[in-house]
This record gives sequence, structure tokens and C-alpha cells, in this order.
Amino acid sequence: MSQPINPSIRPTQTNSPRVATKFSWSDPDQRNPAILLGILCLALVIAYWNMFSLTSAAWANPLYSHGYLLPVFALGIFWLRRQPFQWTPPSERWIGVGILVGALLIRIFAAIFDMAPVDRLSFIVAMFGIFLLVGGLQCVRWAWPGICFLVFMFPLPSVLENSLLMHLQRIATVCSTLILQTLGIAAYRAGNVITLPGVVENLTVAEECSGLRMLTIFGAMSVAMIFLIDRPWWDKFIVLLSAIPIAVLSNVVRIVLTALLYLLTTDEHARQLAHDVSGLLMMVWGLGFLWIEFQILSRVTIPEEVSHVKLATTKRQAPIPIR
Repeated sequence: MSQPINPSIRPTQTNSPRVATKFSWSDPDQRNPAILLGILCLALVIAYWNMFSLTSAAWANPLYSHGYLLPVFALGIFWLRRQPFQWTPPSERWIGVGILVGALLIRIFAAIFDMAPVDRLSFIVAMFGIFLLVGGLQCVRWAWPGICFLVFMFPLPSVLENSLLMHLQRIATVCSTLILQTLGIAAYRAGNVITLPGVVENLTVAEECSGLRMLTIFGAMSVAMIFLIDRPWWDKFIVLLSAIPIAVLSNVVRIVLTALLYLLTTDEHARQLAHDVSGLLMMVWGLGFLWIEFQILSRVTIPEEVSHVKLATTKRQAPIPIR
């Protein structure tokens, strides 16, 4: 006789995709996608090698000399945010193929019309296509900050660069002159030149001293930091917005200290050494200002999770009125 079937018992599904909890090289489902991802990224770099060769000429400029290091920081972001590969629907893989093909078509268009910035941005789009092709949307969710971070290794378009240089030079010169005058020094400004009392040689805020290099480096660092720190979203937004004023403030401190040393000594070697050392310390000052900002935020803002816990504790400890 056949046994009655209990309707509450259902057969287990053996064809459901396995969900990985951690990445392991001993697991073929994790090792093979990682190897494929590395091969495709290497092939993409080789395909864009002429673009990187042209970009390396911009990296020889002191304004963009940090371009060589930013891919290393991007790899660090990938490593810190990495997640195990999961089963990927074929539809997401085909979308990745479409994005990759579209990026290569954009590159052909940029090559025909000699549009170097568009060619560089097509590399970022192609990276998104590769990650979507290999790991689907789940892979893109943890990898997109590292991919977007690669934008900072490319030089700014010439129109934007010239506009920023002009404005940053003027802001740095005006602020430095006002600080020197506040300190009681009879300094005055003519364009981007600061004239100091008793100093024959004027202090010129050149393009290299505009703070654009500090702005690009500190902007990239701030973007990387908001992806890695465990803080509320509003703290991250404030850190991102403060990248520009902190970079400008660090440059102003450098110019003011250089002007003070110009007043203290007439030795050209000492002046040049002070100029170079203050330039190297700009990043130290920027990090110091950023640390002060974090200290202020940690005391002013309360994480949302903590506020919820405090609210729940307060409600739980409220006395019950006796009637």
C-alpha cells in the first residue's frame, strides 16, 4: 500500500545556486572567476596601452605625478571591499558584454575625433562591463568604488584644468595676502604676485603653487576614505565636501610660511629649501586638518544605529504609571 503524502513536506531543491560565504582559492567557483577577471582586466589594459602611454606624458607633469600610485590604491580598495563570487544570471553577463562592446565603440569614436578625455573615460566604462560580465551585479556592488577611483589617475580636461588653475591661484594669493596683513605685515597683491616689505624679490604664486595637485590628491584620498570608513552617510558627505577647502587651506599655509621665511632670511638656498619642504608638508597639514574634522564630527554627530539603540533603551526603561 502506498503511504499518504504529508502536504507539509516538500522535496528539497538540489538545483538552487549555492551561496558562498567567503572567498577561497581552493574553491573552483571562486578561483575560476577571479582568474578570468584578472585575465580580462589585463587584456583591457593591453588594449588601452596606447592611451596609457599618452597619459604617462601628463604624469610627468608635477600636477599629475601621483597618477602612477592611484592604481595601487584602487587595488587596495578592491581587496578591502572584496566579496565572494555568487551565481550570476546569464542576462547580467550579456549586459556586461554589451557595456564592454559599447565602451570599445566609444573608444573608436574618440580616436576618430581625437578626444582623449572620452577615450580615458571609456576605459572606466569597459571595466564596469568586465566586472558585470564575470560576477554580475553582485560583483559590481562591491567593486564600483575601486573602478570609479581610477578616474583620479587621469589628468583633467584642458578646459577644466585651466579654469581651476586660474581660480585656485587667485584664491590662494588673496587668502595668503589677507593672512599676512592680519599678522601685521604690509603685504599687498598684484595679480598672483605678493609684494613683501623690505624684500626685493616678489613672491609669485605660480601654477605649480596653485594647489591643483594637492586638490586632486586630497580629493582622491577623501573619496577613498568615504568608501572605507565606517561612519554615517552625512559624515562621509561632509568629508567629501571638505576636500576642496582643506586643500586650499593647506596651500595657503604653505604660501604664508614661505613668505615669513622670505622676511627672515635673504639666503636663496634657505628660501628654496623652505619652499620645497613646505610643499612636501602640505599633505601632512591636510591630513591634520582632516583628523581635526573627524574629531569634531565624532563629537557633534551620532550614528543612526546608536541613536536607535538609545531611543529603544529609553523607551524600555520608562516607568509604568500605576493607576
